[in-house]
Amino acid sequence: MIRVLTLALAVAWLLPAAAFAGDAAKGDALFKGMGTCWTCHGQNGAGDGPAAAPLDPKPRNLSEGSYKFDADGNGTPGEDTDLMLVIKNGPAEYGGSNAMPYFKHLTDEQIADLVAYIRSLEK
Repeated sequence: MIRVLTLALAVAWLLPAAAFAGDAAKGDALFKGMGTCWTCHGQNGAGDGPAAAPLDPKPRNLSEGSYKFDADGNGTPGEDTDLMLVIKNGPAEYGGSNAMPYFKHLTDEQIADLVAYIRSLEK
């Protein structure tokens, strides 16, 4: 319990509220460019990118809007903070696959932009 509270406080301090105001258009450019997310997640986020075939587990279909990680430990998986932490630290940090790398080289603003774009893919 103390670890969860400490983690939640750290997240709140490291990812200020302003960081959540991402720009989906900038996120699209990152997703399909520098972030190379599309190679696994596909051009439309359906988990069908050219590098997805040999992966097990398969990349998440982002258009479904269903996420399993509660990276900030607050009891609700799939919130923006959770997505930001998984992008920054990689899913392996939270018990997931190490097939998706971490993206610590991206700024918090860039990650917020990616999250905004990912949210725009949800049906």
